[in-house]
Amino acid sequence: MSESTNRKSVLASTVRHPVTLVPMRARFVALLTVLVLANLPAITFAQSSCPGIHVKILDIRNSAGAIACALFKTSEGFPTEFLRSATNIIMTKVQDTEARCDFVDIPPGTYSLAVIHDENMDGKLGTNGIGMPTEGYGFSNGASALMGAPSFEAARFPYDGQNLDLTISLNY
Repeated sequence: MSESTNRKSVLASTVRHPVTLVPMRARFVALLTVLVLANLPAITFAQSSCPGIHVKILDIRNSAGAIACALFKTSEGFPTEFLRSATNIIMTKVQDTEARCDFVDIPPGTYSLAVIHDENMDGKLGTNGIGMPTEGYGFSNGASALMGAPSFEAARFPYDGQNLDLTISLNY
């Protein structure tokens, strides 16, 4: 057998031999399986956020100051005494006239939500000489403040312990 014929037969047998292709396929499938399983928790959690009340605040007039979101379980102190009476309070900076408050680990029940835009960061809703608000405010359930703050009942909403997305538009 000549040397060129021997090379052809070695090359031909390597190409035709299916044993070398099976381990490559098996390795590829195993690697792909590991990658999918390793990322499964990230994929699952990326599709849904943690159970809670997620509030998107709209119509913020500027990026000054902070947004205060106060969640109330009862009518006591709603909405003005949020530091003393609110079940949960979240303060967040305004970024590009947008803000979001995420309340997690909240038990099911009926709640009301008050939001203020504390532009001067003094910890309260600013008012003018006759008591009219000079900073932004808003309430859950679309409750409006005509001749004073709305009642707890006007702003209340049910929460079942799952994900709840709310949108509150601020008034100035």
